[in-house]
Amino acid sequence: MTASAVHLAGERSRAAATAHDKEAWLALFDDDAIVEDPIGPSHFDPEGRGHRGLDAISRFYDMAIAPSALTFHFEKTYQCGDEEANVGHIVIETAGYRVVAEGVFTYRVNDAGKLTALRAYWEVDRATASARKI
Repeated sequence: MTASAVHLAGERSRAAATAHDKEAWLALFDDDAIVEDPIGPSHFDPEGRGHRGLDAISRFYDMAIAPSALTFHFEKTYQCGDEEANVGHIVIETAGYRVVAEGVFTYRVNDAGKLTALRAYWEVDRATASARKI
């Protein structure tokens, strides 16, 4: 895989999230970026509009990433211009449970290499059904 700006941003995003380095994770985003994880309504985003801007993305981090141990498993990656799509799953361990979110996880960057969009296509009901006590 070539080290394009979007690929590097995605790698850095996953590394910062896994390390629970909120400052490093937020520094990857453009001021007006959007995080949709998952896309559509969820317990993180009841209206399904996404988390736009650094303040909203920071709140998303506090809700979704901070209390969780994350492991990323991507089987396929597709790069197209300033976007990248990754197919696979994320293992989330939180509140005594292990959940698997299978899907497609995308990143988009601007000319400065800052993330303008992080979008995750995974089904809430399917991930919830995978929950197992750890």
